[in-house]
Amino acid sequence: MSDLETVKNIRLLPGGKLIGGHSKEFRKDPLKFLKKASDFGDVVKIRFSPFQNVYLISEPEMIKEVLVTKHKNFVKSREFAELKTLLGEGLLTSEKETHLHQRRLIQPAFKRSHISNYGIDMIAITSDYISKWRDGEKRVITQDMMDITLGIIAKTMFNLEFKEGSSILGKPFDTVMGVAVKRWRALLKLPLWIPTKTNREHKGALVKINEILFGIIENRRTDPEKHEDMLGILMDARDAEDGNGMTDEQVRDEVMTIFLAGHETTANALSWALYLLSKHPAVQQKLFDEIDRVIGGRNPTPEDFMKLPYTQNVVWESLRIYPPAYIIGREVDEDVEIGGYQFKKGDTILVSQYVMHRKDKYFHDPEAFRPERFENNFLKTIPQFAFFPFGGGPRVCIGNHFAMMEAVLVLATISRSFKVNIGDDHRPAIPYPSITLRPRGGLSMQLEARKNFSGVTDTV
Repeated sequence: MSDLETVKNIRLLPGGKLIGGHSKEFRKDPLKFLKKASDFGDVVKIRFSPFQNVYLISEPEMIKEVLVTKHKNFVKSREFAELKTLLGEGLLTSEKETHLHQRRLIQPAFKRSHISNYGIDMIAITSDYISKWRDGEKRVITQDMMDITLGIIAKTMFNLEFKEGSSILGKPFDTVMGVAVKRWRALLKLPLWIPTKTNREHKGALVKINEILFGIIENRRTDPEKHEDMLGILMDARDAEDGNGMTDEQVRDEVMTIFLAGHETTANALSWALYLLSKHPAVQQKLFDEIDRVIGGRNPTPEDFMKLPYTQNVVWESLRIYPPAYIIGREVDEDVEIGGYQFKKGDTILVSQYVMHRKDKYFHDPEAFRPERFENNFLKTIPQFAFFPFGGGPRVCIGNHFAMMEAVLVLATISRSFKVNIGDDHRPAIPYPSITLRPRGGLSMQLEARKNFSGVTDTV
């Protein structure tokens, strides 16, 4: 134990190998390992290497100290360096004053008035996409959700139509993300400048992405027309303190960060929601009843968001059980005391949404899918950081309201016309902790056309 662990004794997680510590057990099943470590204590030391102290914190008030009250003592964990090749110095990877400056510039893009306008695109893109679905058809629903959210972010970000956005950005983005995931989990990371096949593909995809984005940005700089999409708002933004806007490089980095956050995470949240609904017919029917009562035979509108509390609770409960952002890592930048425990510069702190959202201390029968638990201001009855699907503090997800509206409106638009069923012969969905928490191997599901409130089949 380090000499700083004297205010309170930090327990070392039992087990692990002499060389490598708990690394093998963690890599085999990270979620199971984290839950086991959390059950051992509110603060537990994990051995991954002899040169790095790693601590898992699983107590809400201490998590609040890490993310909010003492956040200045921390920086992002080292693993996020792997995302810098894609995201540069965007909100997800930047630190300290750079992060605060960029956040001030980006915040106007996520004002409620703008989000409501984005809602129109969310509904239109989803409606157009599912218009090609057919009763009885089997689909890889995880890919469908990726396609829909890609279309939404391409439209709201660049005013690009779905097919255009998917064809020019989808493939190179997936290539770069795939390499980042492999390097994130690898014990030995070869430098990206070594010309392996994977590194060459990574470099080519990154060059393609930059050519596309800088081309779009350059065209906007010379376009006299005012655009109300996110890119237009970002490029027009000026800092209230110094009056400066973003450079092309800063705009590029923020565009890629929003692209990742508004595409990958929401797609996984929707996939998990549809899976859970298919496994719980009573919950699914209650959702249908609300959608039929509120929307009926007309097209959904952004204003319906506030009229669909049960649909919102379905999304909240899905985010509780399968949070796309399932873990947060911080590196201690200055020696700090958290909850009476001392941590020193260079230590790594982990907090896990996946773990906290399954604590029976805060959630009765935590493995059960019960959207009703979020009724009657439930969140006010538990500590703030017992449930934090969007993170917290100065680094809370800037697009949390956008993401929530998107998930609810997409789910409502789909559920108005289709029931999505998981086959009886389908293997259980296993969460795969990549950069986000996704269903391992995807989800193959079957469509069943629904009848609308008047009893008429809404689609062919």
